Amino acid sequence: MNTDPIADYLTRIRNAVAAGHRVVEIPASNLKKQITKILFDQGYILSYKFDDENTARGIIKIALKYDKDSKESVIKKIQRISKPGLRKYAGANELPRILNGLGIAIVSTSHGVMTDKQARKENVGGEVLCYVY
Repeated sequence: MNTDPIADYLTRIRNAVAAGHRVVEIPASNLKKQITKILFDQGYILSYKFDDENTARGIIKIALKYDKDSKESVIKKIQRISKPGLRKYAGANELPRILNGLGIAIVSTSHGVMTDKQARKENVGGEVLCYVY
C-alpha cells in the first residue's frame, strides 16, 4: 500500500531522469494524469500516453525530454511540497514563484489542477503539490 501516490509519481520520474531512461511507466490516477498533462504543456516531458487496458487503474507512459547537445534532462529538480503529514496551502496572493518565474509550482485548486501562474490569473489558491524546474 502506497501512502503518498504523488510522491511515488515524482520519485519514479526523478529516478528515471537520474538513470537516463527515455520512458517511465507509472500507475495511473486522475490526479497523476492532470499533473502529467501540465508537465507536457509546460515542456518538461516529450510525450505521454494513458494505457487503460492492462490493469484496473491503468498506466501512464511518459517519454522524458533531454537536451540534444548536452544530453541533460529538461527536468533539473522535481520536489514534493505538500505531504500527507503536513499539507501546504497558499492563497492566490501567496503562491510561490519558482526560480523567479522560470520554474512552476503545481497547485490543486477548486478549479482543478493548474500551475501557479494560471492560479494567480484565475485568482484562486489551493494545495501546493510540487515544484518543477
